[in-house]
Amino acid sequence: MPNTASRTSAVVGAVGLLALASTLVACESKSEAAPLSGSSAAAHPEWSKYTFTIGDNGGDGSQELAKITGVFDNAPYKVKFARFTYGPPLVQAAASGDIDLGAVGDVPPITGAAKEYGFKVVAVNRSLTPTQSNENIIVPKSSKLKTLKDLKGKKIAVPQGSSAHGLALNALKSAGLSPKDVHLVFLDPAAGATAFNTGKVDAWSIWNPQSAIAVKNGARILAKGLPPIDQTSSYYVASATSLNDKTKRAALTDVLKRLAHEFAWAIRHEDKYAQALSTEEGIPLADAKASLKAFETRVTPVQKADIEAEQRLADAFLEAAQITKKVDVPSITDNLLPAGYDSSKLKVTS
Repeated sequence: MPNTASRTSAVVGAVGLLALASTLVACESKSEAAPLSGSSAAAHPEWSKYTFTIGDNGGDGSQELAKITGVFDNAPYKVKFARFTYGPPLVQAAASGDIDLGAVGDVPPITGAAKEYGFKVVAVNRSLTPTQSNENIIVPKSSKLKTLKDLKGKKIAVPQGSSAHGLALNALKSAGLSPKDVHLVFLDPAAGATAFNTGKVDAWSIWNPQSAIAVKNGARILAKGLPPIDQTSSYYVASATSLNDKTKRAALTDVLKRLAHEFAWAIRHEDKYAQALSTEEGIPLADAKASLKAFETRVTPVQKADIEAEQRLADAFLEAAQITKKVDVPSITDNLLPAGYDSSKLKVTS
């Protein structure tokens, strides 16, 4: 495995940590979501020295929603958003301390832990519509591929180390295939779209909104990202450096709760949520609405079932030689939220 520090530096440099230069905190917006009690600047003046950087994995509208809802308006700390194209670089940035908190799919924590990065899984984004897949394996409209077994010998575009990588791996295994039976073409989402649209690959394992847009344009779903071959939950990861500081940890918990609050508000205001997705992703409003249900989640602590699911996935990656080190999921789990916390029960303005 490459040196952690140099690897992290290289990847962070590649994505540019775009929003490290763009400060959020919707200073001029009116707060539309109910404020969090006990977390104002007056209640925690010791937090005023902090600026938290939130890793934005793209597609969930979190940065735009923060502007619309104003959930950070009365926060006693400052907030920035850093934009990433997909999960693995975000996890690496959390490990290096370049970001404090961010949401990713189920695989990036595993591939990150296999490289000994210093981060922890601190919460779960749990789907409110678990029968709705957030990612799929898709094929072009003219494709003759009908089943997963038909992928043998074919080229599959997939973002390496992402949740879509896990979907591809488990989908192949369910059909009696291994990565050696296909050609996994590791491409980031933008490059994958180009390869898929120009016929350079036979299939694409990818999440929404890219999957929903491709299907709208004629692509066909070969396999949905649903149990038992995929999880519908995603995970929040946080920097171990931030977690290990007692005062900063308490403030970071407040950051997470505010993010949970904005999503609780968003699922009650679907039109504005769709607009946030459209603006953040630069896609037509109709495309944002088409994939909206897959993004409707509630934030909860990591539960035993989540750890078990992640452990099975980690073991599958090791068995398939996609990682070279066994990952112990409990050791990279550190809940920030109290037991029983569920953002779907939060009170928000109607």
